[in-house]
Amino acid sequence: MSEKHTFKSELQQVLHIITHSLYSHKEIFLRELISNASDAIDKVRFNSLQNEHLLEGDRDFRIRLAVDREARTLTVSDNGVGMDHDAIVDNLGTIAKSGTKAFLESLKAADAAARPGLIGQFGVGFYSAFMVADRVTVLSRAAGSSQAVRWESDGLGEFTVEPAERAGRGTDVILHLKEDEKEFLESWRLRAIVKQFSDFIEHPVVMDVEKGEGEDRKVEEETLNSRKALWLRGKTDVTEEEHNAFYRQISGDFEDPAKVIHYAAEGALEFRALLYIPRRKSWDLQFAEPKVGPKLYVNRVQIMDHCEALLPPYLRFVKGVVDCSDLPLNVSRELLQHNPLLERIQKSLVKNVFQALTDLRTSDPEAYRTFFSELGPILKEGLARDYANREQIADLLLFESLRTEPGKTTTLAEYQAAMPEAQKDIYWLAGEDRAVLEPSPSLEAFRRKGWDVLLLTDPIDAFVFPGLADFKGTPLKAADRHQPELEPEEKALAEEAQAAFKGLLDALKGRFKGVKDVRLSQNLVESASRLAADDDALDPHMERLLQKLGQAPGHQDRILELNPAHPVVKALQAVHARDAADPRVEAYGQLLHDQALLAEGSRLPDPGAFLKRLNELVVKDAGIH
Repeated sequence: MSEKHTFKSELQQVLHIITHSLYSHKEIFLRELISNASDAIDKVRFNSLQNEHLLEGDRDFRIRLAVDREARTLTVSDNGVGMDHDAIVDNLGTIAKSGTKAFLESLKAADAAARPGLIGQFGVGFYSAFMVADRVTVLSRAAGSSQAVRWESDGLGEFTVEPAERAGRGTDVILHLKEDEKEFLESWRLRAIVKQFSDFIEHPVVMDVEKGEGEDRKVEEETLNSRKALWLRGKTDVTEEEHNAFYRQISGDFEDPAKVIHYAAEGALEFRALLYIPRRKSWDLQFAEPKVGPKLYVNRVQIMDHCEALLPPYLRFVKGVVDCSDLPLNVSRELLQHNPLLERIQKSLVKNVFQALTDLRTSDPEAYRTFFSELGPILKEGLARDYANREQIADLLLFESLRTEPGKTTTLAEYQAAMPEAQKDIYWLAGEDRAVLEPSPSLEAFRRKGWDVLLLTDPIDAFVFPGLADFKGTPLKAADRHQPELEPEEKALAEEAQAAFKGLLDALKGRFKGVKDVRLSQNLVESASRLAADDDALDPHMERLLQKLGQAPGHQDRILELNPAHPVVKALQAVHARDAADPRVEAYGQLLHDQALLAEGSRLPDPGAFLKRLNELVVKDAGIH
């Protein structure tokens, strides 16, 4: 009995965009259907490890293309796991993926050249068939079942499902091609597409083709792909074009990778790895649930699509394949996560990823800067998560600093090498952006000495950088809490000023909310005041970030530092000397406190009161009563 169903609303939108938009590379549909067929075969092979009878009568795995010119149909068949009634309704009637809304917006916004690369990232590869077909029929029989099911739709909002017959397990996807898509009935065209996009597929992609002429003409089955997985080839036997095609296939990216990692480990533990480092942040990292780890194969049988045990979460941008012959084929996915062999493989993979990133930074600095601007924040997570590799991660980081031009960067090693002999520490300051950090009063002493300071502007910096105590033996310190030490003559002047300003400092203590002490600073040069914190206090930038996240910590009392050489502080000292009870002492002191808050990028607790005090000061200065 035939059933009629309606596509879910999100899928209707996807189908509308796919069907009615102009694509520059329609042939992407065949790559998607072959990939789905290959996955179905991998799945039945994996399932057969626990249930061998699933393969009874058919162990000759293959993906077949069949053309019917008269009916104008192209069929993609496999003898994989197949689908029953519920599976076909669920899999072909909805998109069970997070990030669907974002994907729809991306499809609408992307130009024709970019759209094909986006399709595979959100589980809608099957529906790309409607780019070239006005009707699609799916005939499928699940492994272990005797009943087949037929699914059919014109892609306009509805589909039908009914019982059917099929000789064995697997799936036939029958595309009823549009009138103007007859090119996909030509064997030369199909052969070229398979070669371009699916040459590395392990299972044979076959098609009956006519060969010879006249009486010698005959039909022969031809295998269209080389079948040898790229990771099983020698490193020098794989071309750049093959790497690019494979990377796009497994990642859904529409750009070529920035770096290829291809090697075979031999000895006590044997495995092959083919990993790719992307140029930019992919769509799945921005909108979908992050998936960590490369595909895991055991003797060419895919065990897991994403093996989290093979790479740490902070390297989740790395895509690829690992094929290990030493893992037991019948290992369960739960036990696999705790297999000690995977820990050893992970160490090797991480080491090679670090080396590849180092090579990229050295050989192509511009490409590395592009990579780091997009994916550096993810890499930095390793500073807090991976203590054993913290120094290697730190060595890969890029920073703007006081000495770099805007947009240019330096590394910790370069900073360290350029340090003057008198400088013993690496200094950093975290904030929203360079425009906020550069005028910070906390940097004035460093400018005076000619010392550099790293400017940390990624939101994650405030969370992970305080945990990096040193770099190759050189301590790292926050510039707003660790100022350069004074020279002997400077210390003498500071002691004299402290005595001269003692009365004013005592008068200001306890007057300002959130300020636990008021003291002089000999490190300020141009600014009248700044707010300092104890060594173990929460970074003020981090405090602001936590407030934005709704996780505001308890208030951190600060220290108000005044510059005794600044005219405003001198004037305030003179007012206090004439009359310690003058209300201007507290009012002007509050202005200096508010200035310090603004200078560090914090919000004023009472902007109205600040403006009132400022206006009163202007009026008095102008002599208006």
